[in-house]
Amino acid sequence: MNADSNIDSAAADVRSDPIAGGDLALYELQRPMVEPLLRMFRLTNTALDMLFCDVGAFTAAMSTRGMAVDTGMGSNSGAGRNPLSNHFDLSALTNPEGSILVVDANLPPYVERFDDMVEFLLYANGPAGERLRSVSITGIGSSALGAAAFAWNASRALAEPVAAIVPGYGLADVVPQALGGWFGFGLHDWLQSTTQAFLAAAAPSLAQMGRQLARSSPHHARAANGAPVFEHGSAASDDLHGVLQNAHRITRVIGHSKGALAIENALRSLPPERIRNLSVATFGCAIAEELKHCGYAQFLGILDGLGVLNSWGHQPEQRPLAHHSTNSFIPFSLPVAALLEQAPSLRAAAS
Repeated sequence: MNADSNIDSAAADVRSDPIAGGDLALYELQRPMVEPLLRMFRLTNTALDMLFCDVGAFTAAMSTRGMAVDTGMGSNSGAGRNPLSNHFDLSALTNPEGSILVVDANLPPYVERFDDMVEFLLYANGPAGERLRSVSITGIGSSALGAAAFAWNASRALAEPVAAIVPGYGLADVVPQALGGWFGFGLHDWLQSTTQAFLAAAAPSLAQMGRQLARSSPHHARAANGAPVFEHGSAASDDLHGVLQNAHRITRVIGHSKGALAIENALRSLPPERIRNLSVATFGCAIAEELKHCGYAQFLGILDGLGVLNSWGHQPEQRPLAHHSTNSFIPFSLPVAALLEQAPSLRAAAS
């Protein structure tokens, strides 16, 4: 059985998910009460990304190409770009559901959006995704706007498209954010995973909210009642693991801040033959280089106290004169594109 047939089979399993059917009425009843809360926190995350990601440069670059980035309330269905307009609907400000954005800084349509993991995998493994070799994941807010801006810089450096993961935002994400934000990435993931497991057991319909991308992923972990749970510590790690496990053309993984921890967690349970040709680049948080077959290029700014705190003593390959932000409008920010261009191991990953 080939990879596409495996994905199609998994898609059928996802769509016959028992919780999506038997608990659907309760889910729809609770959604109007819970979704505004998730949207409020998602809005806060987008504001963080405007500070820590290169959002201004990304939107300016799109404007010079005659494209406008729509960050309105937008629905979470359908393609991310209307081919009859020059607007990209990233639903970045408030949408709690996850997505994957394929960002190409060199070729139109520049940004393509996938709200379903199976659809993305069919794209990545098919003729349309032949040039797709890289996946990126951000930390801090992890909004669609921040993810697209980070992937844009990576795409500029590599001269290739980059798939940016935007994890869903559910009730399990609210707890660590409400208790103090994003200090202590390991504790953040532990709280996320524990809360999601509790929701899956006690309120499976609530556990679904903000997990549309995760629930569409082949082989995603579920509780006995069908509710989604985290297998690798967080939604971000699970989504990245699903991409790497099923999209075998992807050989580069690029992360910023908390996204670096998501990479570390996602790689640990991949089969040895999958990690043999992978290369990893992290910014703003150094992770353990525990997989000898992976090539690592890690960048941690000299002025980045947050990154040092969350690196737990792991040492990067380079210490540029920079702080935690990748926003090029702020002095001494991490120059993502320039640093990636200097990392030969990432270039070699395409061969």
